Formats: sequence, C-alpha cells, structure tokens
Amino acid sequence: MATGGTDKDLLINKTSPKSDYAASHTSVRLSSIVDHDQNALGPQQPKLSTFFGVVVPCCLSMFSVILFLRMGFIVGQAGMLEGLAMLLLAYSIIGLTVLSVCAISTNGAIEGGGAYFMISRALGPEFGGAIGLMFFLANVASTALYIFGLVEAMLSFFGPEGQLQPQHINAYVCITLQPHTTILTPFICSFLAKPLFILKSNVTMVHMNVLHECNATNVTYTSFSEKTFRENLGYDWTIDYTTLKMQNFVIVFAVLFNGCTGIMAGANMSGDLKNPSRSIPVGTISACLITFVVYMALIVLISATTPRSILHCNYSFLLTINLWGPFIAIGVFASSLSAALSCLIGASRILYALARDDLFGIILRPMTKSTSSGNPIVAVLFSWFLVQMTLFVGQLNTIAPIVTIFFLISYAATDLACLALEWASAPNFRPTFKLFTWHTCVLGFLSCVIMMFLIQALYTSVSVVVLIILLIIIHYRVPTSSWGYISQALIFHQVRKYMLMLDVRKEHVKFWRPQILLMVKNPRSSCQLIEFINSIKKSGLYVLGHVSIGSLSEMESDILKPQYNHWLNLVDEMGVKAFVELTLSKSVREGTEHLLRISGLGGMKPNTLVLGFHDNLPQKDTFKDLGIFKGGHSRTGSSIASIISHEQPLEEDDAFDSGSFFPDVVETDDSGKLSTIDYVAIIADAIKLQKNVCLARYFNQLDKTSMAQDKAKVHYIDVWPVNFLTHIVDRRNNSDAGTSTFRTTSSSFFDTTCVFLMQMACILNMTPFWKNRTKLRIFLFTETSDDSTAPGDEELEEFLKTVRIKAEIKPVKWGDVATSSDQTATNSQSNYSDTLKKINSLIRSQHSSTAVTFLYLPTPPMSMDQCVDYIDMLTQISDNLGPTLFVHGLSHVISTTL
Repeated sequence: MATGGTDKDLLINKTSPKSDYAASHTSVRLSSIVDHDQNALGPQQPKLSTFFGVVVPCCLSMFSVILFLRMGFIVGQAGMLEGLAMLLLAYSIIGLTVLSVCAISTNGAIEGGGAYFMISRALGPEFGGAIGLMFFLANVASTALYIFGLVEAMLSFFGPEGQLQPQHINAYVCITLQPHTTILTPFICSFLAKPLFILKSNVTMVHMNVLHECNATNVTYTSFSEKTFRENLGYDWTIDYTTLKMQNFVIVFAVLFNGCTGIMAGANMSGDLKNPSRSIPVGTISACLITFVVYMALIVLISATTPRSILHCNYSFLLTINLWGPFIAIGVFASSLSAALSCLIGASRILYALARDDLFGIILRPMTKSTSSGNPIVAVLFSWFLVQMTLFVGQLNTIAPIVTIFFLISYAATDLACLALEWASAPNFRPTFKLFTWHTCVLGFLSCVIMMFLIQALYTSVSVVVLIILLIIIHYRVPTSSWGYISQALIFHQVRKYMLMLDVRKEHVKFWRPQILLMVKNPRSSCQLIEFINSIKKSGLYVLGHVSIGSLSEMESDILKPQYNHWLNLVDEMGVKAFVELTLSKSVREGTEHLLRISGLGGMKPNTLVLGFHDNLPQKDTFKDLGIFKGGHSRTGSSIASIISHEQPLEEDDAFDSGSFFPDVVETDDSGKLSTIDYVAIIADAIKLQKNVCLARYFNQLDKTSMAQDKAKVHYIDVWPVNFLTHIVDRRNNSDAGTSTFRTTSSSFFDTTCVFLMQMACILNMTPFWKNRTKLRIFLFTETSDDSTAPGDEELEEFLKTVRIKAEIKPVKWGDVATSSDQTATNSQSNYSDTLKKINSLIRSQHSSTAVTFLYLPTPPMSMDQCVDYIDMLTQISDNLGPTLFVHGLSHVISTTL
C-alpha cells in the first residue's frame, strides 16, 4: 500500500502485500507469482530432496531417545502384547493424521512453517496462529525431551563414579545444549537395532537402590529364551525408578507416543524442500513405515531376550548387552542431537512464519530478523532460550506427557483442517493424494482428542483454555487476511443446504418475522434509520438496498462494484446485521421493484419495504454531527465518515429527509431525484407485490444516547391504530354522491394494518435497548366528546392479553376533530387542511416523552393525480412528531395458538 493513504484506504484495503501484488498483476504468469511468494522468505538456498529433507528428519525424530532408552521401559511395564497394542494404536492415530497432512500438502504450494502454514491457510489466521504457537511450544518441549534423554544416557554410560554426577543433571543438560545451535546436518544412525541380535549372558547390572528387584548386583541377560519370552508377554505395572510413580497403560503410552511425534519434522522443513507437495507425503509415509517396522521388531526382540528384572531397573541396558557399548552411546548421542536439532530448527521456522504473518504484532516482530542467507537467527536463538527454560522442568518422563499433548493438539488441528476442506466441497480443494476421506479425518481428530484427555486431563484442559484465549485474541487484533477463510466455505455449504430445506410452502404465522428491505439513497444522512430498522428486524432478513441511475450498456464498466466494499464497511462499522444489495436501473421505481423481487434467496426474501419520507426538509450529515449509539456508549461517526469520504457535501435544497430515498452516493446531478408520483407509485407497487410498507420520517432526530443517559425518565413507543384518512373520507363521502377520494379500510384495530402496527411496535419494545428504557402505549379513540371510555376498550385489552402484548391502553376523545371533519364534508380545502392539523395537534398533545410514534399508513390513491394530496395529508399529520413510522400491513403476523 502506498504511503500517505487516507483513513478510507486503511479501512478498505485490509489485505496483505501478496494480495496487492496479485490484484495489480493479473496478467503475470503463475510461475512468477509462485516465485514471488517463495522469495518472501529470503534469498533462495539449496533445496533438500525427499530422503534428506523428509525421511531422515522424520526417522531421527521418531527414533531418538525413545528407541534406545525407553523401549525396555515399555516392554518391562506393558509386556510384549500390550506394547504392540500401544504401538498399533499410536501409529493408527498418527497414520490418520499423516493422511490429512498428505492431502493438504498436495493441494497447493507449501511455504515455510510446515504444519502451521497448512493449518493457517486452511482454517484462517485465528486457528492457524493459536495452533501454530502451540506447535512451536511442542517442538521446544520436544527438544528438551531429547536433551534429557541424551544426558540420562551419558550418566548411565559413564556411571555414577564418572565425571558427570546425577545431582548435577540440570547443569549437564544446559551445557550439553550449547553446541547444538551450530550443527547444520543430522547424524544418521544406521545400526540402531544391531545390539538386539547379539547373544550374550551374565551381564552385570549397575546397582540401583530404589526398588527391591533392582537390589541384586548380578542380573542375567538371557538372550533368546522361551522362558523370558513367556514372562514378558503380559503387563507388570510397577513404580518407575526415575519418577517414583506407579505406572499404568496411559502413562506408558504417553512415553511411547513420543517416539511417533516426529511425523511433522519433514513438513516443518517445507520451505527448504525442492518439491514440498511431493516430498512431504512420500517422505512422511516412508518414515512412518520404516519406524513402525523397527519399533515392532525391537519390542519382539527385547521381549524374547531381556528379563523383566533388567527392564524394570535399568532403561539403558542396551549399553551393557552390546558387543561394544560405545555403539549404543554413539547411536543415542547422534539420534538425540539430530532430533533435538531438527525440533529446534523446526520450532524456529514456525516462530519465524508466525512473526512474518504478524499475528501477534510487536511481540514477535523481532523474530522476522534473518541473516543474509535467509536463516531466522533471532527465532533460532529465542527457541534455544525457551528450551533452556524448559530443561528445568524435570525428568524425561515428566516432560513426555506435555510434549505428547501439544503434538496431539497440532495433529487434531491438522485433521480438522483437512476435514473442513473436504466438507466445504470447495472446487479448488483437489489434492493429488487420494488415500483419505472425511471418515479418516474424523477418526484422526477424535482419536487425538480422546488420547489427550486420557494421557493428562488437567494439562489438556489447560491447553484447550489457552487455545481458546489465543483464538479470541487473534480474532480481535488481526486484520482481514488474504489467505481465505474455511469458515466462509463451510458456512456457504451449510447455508445452501438449509436454504433448500427452507420451504416457503411450510411458512406459518406462528413463526413470522420481519424481513426488511430498507431503501437508502445516501448513507451519510440515514445512519439512525439504518440502526433503528436493525432493531425491529427480530432476527429476520435485513437488506440495505440502493438504486443507481443508469444503464450498464452505456458504461465502460460496472460503477456499482467499487461501491460495494464501501457499503460493507459501513455495515461493519455500524454493527448492524444487514446484507447489501445494489442495482443499476433507469429509474428508482424500476430498481426498487427489481430489489423487491430478487433480493434474498429461497424462503428468505423481504416481506416489508421501508422508505424514507418524501418531504422538503434539509438532510443532516449524521456522520459529522451525531455520534452513533452502540453497545451502551456513544461513538462518533468519524470512522464511518471516512468510509464514504469520497461523497460530495449534502445540498441544503435536497428534497429528502434523513430517511429518504438515496440515489447514487457519488452522483453530482439531480438525475436521481425522486418525484412525488414515483414515490407513491413505489408504495403502490410494493402493495401489489404483497409487501408490507413502512415510511420513516424524522429519524435524524432519534437520539438514543440521550435516552440512555436519562435513565430516570420513562420514554414511550406510541401506537395509533386508526386510519385518520378513512375517518375524514367517510364523512366527505356522505355529502359527495358516494364518490371516494381514497380507498377505505376498516378503522377497527383488528384489521390487518392495525395488528401489524402493534406487532412491529411490540418487536421494537422486545429488543434489549428499547425494552429497558421504553413502555408501549396504544391509543384508543372515542367518537364523541362526552364519552368517558372508548367503546372497544375491554375488547382491545382482551385482544392484547390474548396475543401477549404488554401495553398501556390510553383512551383519547375524538372531540373537536370529529366536528371539524364533519365541516370538511361541505367546506373548502382549507378546512380539510385544518382537520389534518387538528389531528396532528391531537397526537402532539399526547406526545410527551414519546421516543417513536407508529401511525397507520392508508392505501395509496388509485389515481396518480391524487399522489400529491396523499403525501400532503401524511405530511400534515406527522409534522413535528419526531421519529415517526407510517405502517401499512398485508401480512398476518400474530398467532393466538401454540
């Protein structure tokens, strides 16, 4: 993004440099785009093959100390049968995850960051950042685990009388770690299982004064023995001499599972591979098969050759039974160092990727520093420092469950990412690896989650809480990403299915809700109305409609497309739950008809049209002069104003109020001005289309901030369920030879419009803000001045009770208005106007503390010649009433049954 941009640019262009690059170079070859993405990691380095880049790191990470120092522990505690069962279970879990890794990695270019990159680009920045951070910590803890195993082997090899003393183990651990940061290539141990085939007996054990069976100074190594084999078939749970804790299946499995957690070692090096999409699946599966065979053979051989007394007392027994002990020492040192280095470098790569994506802001920004060759030196040093801190936690068996849980969370997220991609049915998810289904993803995810809680429920619960906190933090602080959001694909997929299930033929009045199309000309002067309508939608569809005047055939490009993001940003800033529909038409009337017909989808289509009022009052720029009330506090409109700061200043002679029709937001002429005839015609068209109609006036005067601050004052929502024009017209018809100026409807409060009026007012009163600050009043008229009560008072009260509307019924005498109305039948138009003014005065006399007034909207005239009189009558009735909503209802909206 260029420097010196406006606030509008900052709000609209919430994309990364990559998306800007792609947007401005649409004609560039695909290869150049891929090169651009890869070069973001720094200068190109020599790339690794499948064997050295994936197979070797995975095998070394999966063998490591578990192979040399804990296989005897596993067989000694669990026995051969349960040991093999554990191995099958562990590889079943990681095998399902490997299938997910292979699927994702063959669906597109993989950059640095391995599992983090795959999860983040599949599930979005929230899940990617949270899981990526926990996967980073898993690699850190795993590095510490390998170092602990290395030092434990050193102590066993040199003996308690050697130069290294057991009580100084933490110091040895830290010293051992120091040279690891300079090692560039892993050592390959090609003779890991060789000592198992050497036949040797009468091995002298190191005396361990912890358990009674370890007190013997001479324990015989039997080599291949049927008796030894039979004794090692079943489990024999005892106290672990390193932790002094009783062992069980879950604890031992957690230790074994650490020997399988290296499956991501190759994926972590994805940025250094020649062909990640091929190398990751081929290399990872090959490494899993190799390590599985070796582990299985080792369990069988140990069970057949080594007595349980040795397995319980000395985890480094392989050192003493070998033809030449240093072979095992060299294997332990080489595999431990290489595995620790692999995890350390993998952790630094993940941290570097997290820092580059700027998910944690300034906290990780220093980690983006790298050398001239592209190595993230700061991330490596920081990862090394965290490993040093982890080394003070305790023994190998103490860290093992923590490492296992962190890796299982990462594996579960990988399965979830693949499952989401598969369920979303996105056309662009077409991996070349086909040996997976959504069933394998579900099984992989569930097995990882179950094993986490079985291994250590407390650690798992804490990890899940931390994960949720990270999700929330990243969600609220990270700007919109250009990676794509799987959530959007899943939502689309599910909504489409549910929309097909939403059958309009099964609609019932019990479940009716407003589905509103609000026509907006200029959002600068209509923010209060937009927010008010959001309050009465009652979880229904809410669409902001806008008509631009013109013809696409006469334009070089679509003028609406660049405006769309401005409208979406407006919706986001105001916090309203609305969709936006823009259309191009030769007239506002025609465009409104189009929107009424095609807005929405399936069973979710607008049933109510809301228009601003047609009068000559000047507009008010609410973005500049009025704070928008939201969430219980006042907020200025400056940030919203910046969204549409490209608009021209409002004209004082503009003939529409804040809720008026708003033609194109960037027009400079009067082509979008709406005539009175067209305005009334739109109302008539909506009624023909069986849509309810609402006309909003004076909503630029709605001040919710003052209502919130004045808590002591009671505000009212007033409902006048009477067609004033019908009363007047009926009397004129009595002396006008039966000729009706307007089509009349029943004045009963039980007619459709009156019921709709009360329903809409009730809905408004049910929303949290209005419910706590307003009361509902319904006005009931008496026909003569001497009536003490309204004839329908009890009937209305019973009706409100039946439909469960809580409201105060307030009788009002028709009085002088009725007399004036009778005079209107024979007198001039001026007297007719006086009657309208008296109606207005009557309403205003009851208007103390009124927040919003709901009035009856009569059916528009059939003759277009009477449109001006129609609007004039509505204008005179509603003058100076404050926020007023004229309502005409066609829908049956209230049910009295369950």
